[in-house]
Amino acid sequence: MDLLPTRHGPQALWAAPGGGPANTAVAASRLGLPTRLLARIGSDGFGSMIRERLLGEGLDPAGLVDADEPSALALATLAADGSASYDFRMDDAADWRWRSDELPETLEPEVVAVHAASIALFREPGASLIEALLRREHGRGRVTITLDPNIRAAVIGDRSDARALALRHAAQAHVVKASDEDLDYLYPDHTLEQAASALAALGPALVVVTRGAEGAFALSHGVSASVSAPKTEVVDTVGAGDSFMGALLHRLDLDGRLGDSPRERLAGLTEADLEALLTHAATAAAHTVTREGAEPPTREELNAALARATAG
Repeated sequence: MDLLPTRHGPQALWAAPGGGPANTAVAASRLGLPTRLLARIGSDGFGSMIRERLLGEGLDPAGLVDADEPSALALATLAADGSASYDFRMDDAADWRWRSDELPETLEPEVVAVHAASIALFREPGASLIEALLRREHGRGRVTITLDPNIRAAVIGDRSDARALALRHAAQAHVVKASDEDLDYLYPDHTLEQAASALAALGPALVVVTRGAEGAFALSHGVSASVSAPKTEVVDTVGAGDSFMGALLHRLDLDGRLGDSPRERLAGLTEADLEALLTHAATAAAHTVTREGAEPPTREELNAALARATAG
């Protein structure tokens, strides 16, 4: 649950269901991509609000687990430019206390992608189970594995251990989306381009890097492309990267790039293909920052924004 400041002053907060993977699931679902979120939902009032939001967005409820523990809290602070930083309360939270019988042993044939992201990748006891699931599905070769490390350094433990785990996750993924802050954490002595190339060398067929107001770039099998961020009025940046990821998944699905034989599906991406992917995702993120909290666009809103950009 995100606790966000309001325009009534720093002492006035409003509670908005959040969490990176949940925001991404909502973003993908709003764009018309059938989506199931695997999540442990807290037993408190915040958990009830979170469940209500997820079901209201049309997510498949089969992956939602009723947990005994409370919900994790993220207190957001907004800078003058709308960028958000977070102070987390999560030591006893439900979110990453996965048990072996709560994650699926098999995936249905219609599943084309598994996306994993953020703090649950790093905190035990769930992190080991998630890593095992990703390793299993990578070996099976029937779904595209996508990853957004969304690194929160203050709450993922020892830097060396967390970095090693993040790189193991990247090696199991076919698509990695990372922010400039993520790459600075993983490869502090590299430029962004060098860090992206280092990630690609681990095995992903597509690496996408978001740079906030500076736009985004992508690498795939030696081909690269970049786009500028659409110009817009920023209210806050909450959920922008998650909306970008949801729209990226949506466009990859539209293009037939998700599913079995994932490396083959992602082979042959041209510069024009990468630019189209980036434009689709960056436009969704730009729409999100015009609204308070993590409120990604609907398919109609994104199509209208893309049409305006093309006309301009």
